[in-house]
Amino acid sequence: MAETIESPLITVPFESLRRAAKEKKTSLDEVSSVVKLLDVSTAAAMTAAEQLEILSRMALRLQTLKRKLAESSQEERADAIRCQARLQHLQKLGTPAKDGVIDWNRKRLDRLIVDHLLHSGYYKSAEALSTQGHIEDLVDLHIFAGAQKIVADLRQHDCTVALVWCEEQKGRLKKGRNKLEFKLRMQEFVELVRQGRMMQAIKYARGYLSPWASVYLQELQQAMAILAFKADTQCSPYKHLFQEEQWESLVQLFHQELYRLNNITPQSVLAIHLQACQR
Repeated sequence: MAETIESPLITVPFESLRRAAKEKKTSLDEVSSVVKLLDVSTAAAMTAAEQLEILSRMALRLQTLKRKLAESSQEERADAIRCQARLQHLQKLGTPAKDGVIDWNRKRLDRLIVDHLLHSGYYKSAEALSTQGHIEDLVDLHIFAGAQKIVADLRQHDCTVALVWCEEQKGRLKKGRNKLEFKLRMQEFVELVRQGRMMQAIKYARGYLSPWASVYLQELQQAMAILAFKADTQCSPYKHLFQEEQWESLVQLFHQELYRLNNITPQSVLAIHLQACQR
């Protein structure tokens, strides 16, 4: 049981390191494909202007790949440092001396509390405690740092940053059918209807909701039906779509995807420990 509870300490940075290495390899393969195209770009059948245009596009593409490779390398280094720090932390734990049980438990307890604070949305408090306890590499502050802006914006009824995040994570989210992006798009549609901007809502639905019809047809049909209602409707099948709780549901759904993509437990490790003690 203890090994299962503590596994995220190692699996989170290890999986992130593995993912960064995979993304780096993909970028390197793309660089190779661009270089191979150089022979085509210098074909005799092309004019000098055509060759220059193709080479300019290739240069721009290579610059983008260079940036991606630099970001991947930076992520790899950071994840490698975290893996090493956490393995060393586990190796040093050992068995506490009779008069050193409190000190032996302090760092572990600080780590559990930081993890619980992060799960509870108290990022600044978690950051302060991790700095005070010198455990920055033993906790996952970097994962929750970017999430703060997304959660804050969703609670201010703004899906923009969350949709950007979905686009950045598109390949990984597809494996889970990416319901988050659909729900964000549907919420933006609902807000257009709430504001009485019906033509914009219809145009938005055609552009951003119709591609989801094969996956979420029933929910899409229900959403489209609200075009016939106002925001203060009391009709039960559609009333809930206009309620404030929909935004908090988006926050919860975002957290679920964040945890899933980063191999983080939905509950804090401290909460899991407490539940285990009650059994």
